[in-house]
Amino acid sequence: MAEKRMWPTMTPLRQFPSCPRDIIQKAERIDVPWNNYFDLDPPRMGELLGLPRAGKTVCALMSKFPRLEIQAQVQPMTRSMLRIELSITPQFEWDDEVHGTAESFWIIAEDCDGEEILFHDQFILRKDYAQAEMNEHLVEFTVPISEPMPPNYFITLVSDRWMHSETKLAVSFQKLILPEKFPPHTPLLDLQPLPVSALKAMDYVALYPKWEWFNKVQTQTFNSLYTTDENVFVGASTGNGKTVCAEFALLHHWSKAEAGRAVYIAPFQELVDLRLQDWKARLSNIRGGKEIVKLTGETTADLKLLERGDLILATPVQWDVLSRQWQRRKNIQNIQLFIADELHMLGGQNGYVYEIVVSRMHYIRTQTQLPMRIVGLSVPLANARDIGEWIDAKKHTIYNFSTHVRSVPLELHIQSFTIPHFPSLMLAMAKPTYLSILQMSPDKPAIVFVPNRKQARSTTRDLLTACVANDDEDRFLHADSEQLKPLLERIHEEALAESLSHGIGYYHEALSTSDKRIVKHLYDNGAIQVLVASRDVCWELDCTAHLVIVMGTQYFEGREHRYVDYPLSEVLQMFGKATRPLEDTISRGVLMVPAVKRDYYKKFLAEALPIESHLQVVLHDAFVSEISTKMIESADDAINWTTFTYFYRRLLANPSYYSLTDTSHEGLSAHLSELVETTLKDLSDSKIIDLDEEDDSVTPLNAAMIAAYYNISYITMQTFLLSLSGRTKLKGVLEIVTSATEFETIQIRRHEDSLLRRIYDRAPVKMAEPSYDSPHFKAFVLLQAHFSRMQLPIDLAKDQEIILTKVLGLLSATVDVLSSDGHINAMNAMEMSQMVVQAMWDRDSPLKQIPHFTPEVIKAANSADVTDIFGFMEAMDPSENPNYGALVKKLGLTQAQLGQAANFTNSKYPNIELEFELEDPEDITAGVPSYIKVKIEREEDEDDEGAEVDTTVHAPFYPVKKMENWWLVVGEESTKTLLAIKRITIGKKLNLRLEYTVPTAGKHDLKLFLMSDSYVGVDQDPSFTVNVAEGEDDDEEDEDEDME
Repeated sequence: MAEKRMWPTMTPLRQFPSCPRDIIQKAERIDVPWNNYFDLDPPRMGELLGLPRAGKTVCALMSKFPRLEIQAQVQPMTRSMLRIELSITPQFEWDDEVHGTAESFWIIAEDCDGEEILFHDQFILRKDYAQAEMNEHLVEFTVPISEPMPPNYFITLVSDRWMHSETKLAVSFQKLILPEKFPPHTPLLDLQPLPVSALKAMDYVALYPKWEWFNKVQTQTFNSLYTTDENVFVGASTGNGKTVCAEFALLHHWSKAEAGRAVYIAPFQELVDLRLQDWKARLSNIRGGKEIVKLTGETTADLKLLERGDLILATPVQWDVLSRQWQRRKNIQNIQLFIADELHMLGGQNGYVYEIVVSRMHYIRTQTQLPMRIVGLSVPLANARDIGEWIDAKKHTIYNFSTHVRSVPLELHIQSFTIPHFPSLMLAMAKPTYLSILQMSPDKPAIVFVPNRKQARSTTRDLLTACVANDDEDRFLHADSEQLKPLLERIHEEALAESLSHGIGYYHEALSTSDKRIVKHLYDNGAIQVLVASRDVCWELDCTAHLVIVMGTQYFEGREHRYVDYPLSEVLQMFGKATRPLEDTISRGVLMVPAVKRDYYKKFLAEALPIESHLQVVLHDAFVSEISTKMIESADDAINWTTFTYFYRRLLANPSYYSLTDTSHEGLSAHLSELVETTLKDLSDSKIIDLDEEDDSVTPLNAAMIAAYYNISYITMQTFLLSLSGRTKLKGVLEIVTSATEFETIQIRRHEDSLLRRIYDRAPVKMAEPSYDSPHFKAFVLLQAHFSRMQLPIDLAKDQEIILTKVLGLLSATVDVLSSDGHINAMNAMEMSQMVVQAMWDRDSPLKQIPHFTPEVIKAANSADVTDIFGFMEAMDPSENPNYGALVKKLGLTQAQLGQAANFTNSKYPNIELEFELEDPEDITAGVPSYIKVKIEREEDEDDEGAEVDTTVHAPFYPVKKMENWWLVVGEESTKTLLAIKRITIGKKLNLRLEYTVPTAGKHDLKLFLMSDSYVGVDQDPSFTVNVAEGEDDDEEDEDEDME
């Protein structure tokens, strides 16, 4: 009222400065509710106001009046708390003069009587996102609910600036069913701590040299884990030594005479790497030596690792791909111990893969009747009994301790802030962070967790500034600065070296490995007291502290253009670092949160976490992988498969969370049947599977086999099937591949779109309709930046690495989709695979692959008529090239650089001899398979003869280790058809027989293509001609069939 200078009884049209005075006066004379104005078209509006010509003007103003449409989805988390997800869509035209750059609204949730406000928060609608194609905004919050349950709550969205701009929604609880009550926690028994000598074997006791006793949690679980073969679940707070519980199960397993394989699964690669490092150092030499390996994600290599490993470490995704074919892989059926760590993460973002993997192992166990022990480890859970029973643990082997049970008690302080603007909020938290360290941990180590890398640097700066303001800039330094000097000189980041010299370090995902190692070394040895870490490293950071401060609990989610809360599992992991059992009797934590989130975090940090399944969201992909391996061959099989999942266990426990309305046996059965039928029908409509509704059978189509083999989402597969055609060129392949759902998880940071636009302006390939804040656009741009070898800021370089590791599988799938339809342009995707591995465009000189060959060196080589690598090898042989000296001088490389170039060309760059012979060339018939005998031989250096061929690719710009693969293709360029394709790996020699079918009679000029997936300039395409005889007439064949 004050801002607009008007009374509530006045017409809302007064809020438009451009609205003519006569219209305002007319509108205030008539008694028509404001909402009715929105239903009128210009003629009727003019008629209502008695000003026929004004109808158009008023309707134009009405279209700019801020109106929002809201929808709400309610999910019960516990019996006393609901999660509400609001979907907000703007329903008005944005006008800069009227609305500026943003409009502010208030979200208010009230009880059914409108007496109590249960939740309120500010919602800011920004111009860019209001006008975007996908202009739906999501807001999530929690509200308490009491028993008896009220009939409904009201949610109101009211404008901060506009009068009468209000939307109200009644959220009905008529069909809401609250979840079951949670069972009590396992009481911590007052047992005498168990001495380490209880392990009885001296080589086992030697694994714990610094310990005399195990802690209370380890003591209570010891018997179940170390003296029995029963399935066990242990739920205890981070920092209680659950890893030692896993070791109890491992050591017991290795005490047996015929100990088979053991598998350890952790949800993040960082955790797997930490465990590998620790266990390799400690466990490798016990009981005659144990082979401890981690999977790579490349199936061929992983099968070899599985074959030789005693203990296999993997992430859920790696184990999922490997264990899909379990019926054919005896080594997977013979797993005797399966340890699932951080099992609460199945409620996380990619938790469904973890759920599928554990369900599969349980299924294998029941199907094969072989002895397989499953051990689950987690933080304390509210519904641990469901998880325990799901992994088939008995009641007495489900240990779910309270959150308060810790080896070192945690004193937690929560500070709340009411600042809506995120950068200002972070700034406001800096001083309290500094004061908390001074008060709670003046001379003991402290870790501060912040939302991102950028914030890690600025918070470090803020802490240093606070130290300087207190005239004690080295307050947190506990070492002689002269001693630190040699280490600080090795630091790559100048800002980091500076902050370390004053006792504060920062640690984020984009730091180089050596910088991370130095920072961790200085912190662990007490030289620096404070470590500021980004949220992304909370799983990989293996440090402990007396005080942990979580500075803010939100991060920016670019796809939804909003700040999203940290998952609770991450906050628990962060506070789990506040444990130093040998040094402290109490540890401290400070949680800094927006005021509206205070109750939520307070409740779940004090109580245990309820974990729900997300499998229903990705059931399509789960079915595709099981259908492709013939595990599911009918709808009944699919329903049976779901009964092994955690999702099935939770359906009746929290029905409303999973949209189950009828909890009777029949209702559950009908709900599952409908879910399975809908999912299978979607897959059938997408041409991924074949669904025969008459005999209820399900068979995988080619697309299902491709999707399962390359671990690709069915939505991506559907996109490929609809978009790829015989006319798709290289540009099209690039656009289609980067539109894959796999890239949707790429982070979009604040204000990143302008940076991406600048890179896009320099990129040669353009999109038809670019959407600058989309992860697909980001993938499209960063892939081109990779081909151009552009220098990128550290955040984008990290994102680019993620894109590169995903894109090769998608390109291989593209090859398979195009070649299945007989399109020779599948070779465009093969060429792009080479471009990705070598970071170069198809038009670039192959010489670019040689180490130290910059554009200037390539130009010099070209001027000496050296245009490819084989030409370079010949020119660099003094006995063959009389101008050798002049060439070396022209190239301007040092002897060391020339040596590295020669090493690449001689031992890495493949020199392949291809020979082939047609079988029965005179007897080739249309439509009938014919064969080519192909002989491939790798030419080697004389020095390397006899040695095994190393097919690891030299690819300095590709982020992970890559093995050489090849495609062998028979194609006809004149008709653009592909007649045969085979994926091969080439060792020293390879002999094979390739089947191809020519569809039509007559003379055909064909080519045999040998295409690399990793190197540019090594492809071969010898030609051959075949004369094809007429096949049997189709009509005659049909007649024969009819007679039969």
